[in-house]
Amino acid sequence: MAFVGDIPADYDGSEYPDAEPSTRFAAVPDGFERLWTPHRISYIQDGQMPDADECPFCLAPGMSDEDALIVARGEHAYVLLNLFPYNSGHLLVCPYRHISTYDLASAEEVAEIGELTQIAMRVLSATAHAHGFNIGMNQGRIAGAGIAEHLHQHIVPRWALDANFFPIIARTKPLPRLLGEVRAEIAAAWPSRVE
Repeated sequence: MAFVGDIPADYDGSEYPDAEPSTRFAAVPDGFERLWTPHRISYIQDGQMPDADECPFCLAPGMSDEDALIVARGEHAYVLLNLFPYNSGHLLVCPYRHISTYDLASAEEVAEIGELTQIAMRVLSATAHAHGFNIGMNQGRIAGAGIAEHLHQHIVPRWALDANFFPIIARTKPLPRLLGEVRAEIAAAWPSRVE
């Protein structure tokens, strides 16, 4: 029996009278599931980037650490959890200033981004027992930056067994822990700054 979509091509309509074979749809199925995320419309409209007064990385420092998912604050930069993590504990290091690329960062910002990155790696090694890390910056929309107007560095903890079939088969990334729980654990383990 040949199938078109989820309905047999020779289906007579008797069992599911409201069902329609996908061959009658306006588009050809592409194998992707759809996850409706209307809250991300600000990234799609107006060139995909929010206005400076709506930039989530500019707004976050004005919120409570819990609400903004901030784990640590420095003088020139801060660390927060990625709202759409690749893995549990996926952190972002952001300068407070609204700058778009690394070459615009001051020497102080560069130094603190580096220091916060090192601390984040130590904390994630201790709390999450990470086996390795992916660290990087996507600068510019063409390079894959989700928010290209505000510089941010990704720190993604990795484990030997963190890859599985789910993202490939279901196009879904399973995350074993809630963001608030992960934020609290990392923030509690973050060392106090000594000046």
